[in-house]
Amino acid sequence: MDLLKFTVRRTLASIPVLFGVSVITFGLVHLTPGDVVSQLVAANPDASQADAVRLRREFGLDDPVWVQYINWLGDVLTGDFGEHFTSGRDVSALVWARLPETLALGLFGWVFALLIAIPGGIYAAINRGEIGDDVSRFAALSGISIPNFWLGLMLIAVFSVQLNLFPTLDPQEPLLSTSMLWWLVLPGVTIGTAASANLMRIMRTSMAEELNKEYVTAARAKGLPERTVVLKHVLRNSLISVTTIAAFLTASIVSGSVVVETVFGWPGLGILFVEAINVREINLILVITLFTGVFIVLANLLADIVYALLDPRIRHDY
Repeated sequence: MDLLKFTVRRTLASIPVLFGVSVITFGLVHLTPGDVVSQLVAANPDASQADAVRLRREFGLDDPVWVQYINWLGDVLTGDFGEHFTSGRDVSALVWARLPETLALGLFGWVFALLIAIPGGIYAAINRGEIGDDVSRFAALSGISIPNFWLGLMLIAVFSVQLNLFPTLDPQEPLLSTSMLWWLVLPGVTIGTAASANLMRIMRTSMAEELNKEYVTAARAKGLPERTVVLKHVLRNSLISVTTIAAFLTASIVSGSVVVETVFGWPGLGILFVEAINVREINLILVITLFTGVFIVLANLLADIVYALLDPRIRHDY
């Protein structure tokens, strides 16, 4: 019950955060010169200034900014996220249509990050000061330093163009098909590299600290196998720090999807977000921003719950 109360309390606390995100995003979009009507008129040489005025009145863009925001917020609270001005479609339908692609890419990134970070961090901590530790730290530093767009281009050049192991372009097949999942490996590696590098460094540091504690010495003195000491005792306590940081790295994976989707031509929310910014589709910009905010809040909430499950002592604080 205490954990349930904590979950409800954290969920309610996220509402002001999402409200602040929407206010800032709405303000920044309106501070940017031009609007969607300007883009539509510029694309149509037959459109007159009177047409622009009519469209702004029709879209509600001639009202003061604060009135537009209140109207938008009222619609959102009733489940109406507005329409895509250019096509007339509901923006929520556009987001739902692109959501599976973005989730698949993010999942590939996280799987890659965890598969590399946890074993690499364990190996580096156990072999501190040896060549494997030095290699892992060099790899982690490189992963943090390399820009996503450059890494993606290099992976395409090497593994798609030179070695011909992966298709260069999106196979245009169902998302869960074998060829599509195989093609997603390179974008997944690209988006997960920085997260895996950060997690590996944290895992190594946390494991190294735990290995020096008295309970590890006591477990070894009892004659427990080293494998049991490391995997059953040290690893569980080390994962507490990793779980906390992993939630914060979710933001970097979500933001990195914009660059990675552009490099690989992946039709997810990242490309849709860039297109919306270019044509000032404010309703679409806001709904994608809110979705991203909700996703990050949920990731941090999940991390707190896992944190409590890994360390029973923390549950009493809830």
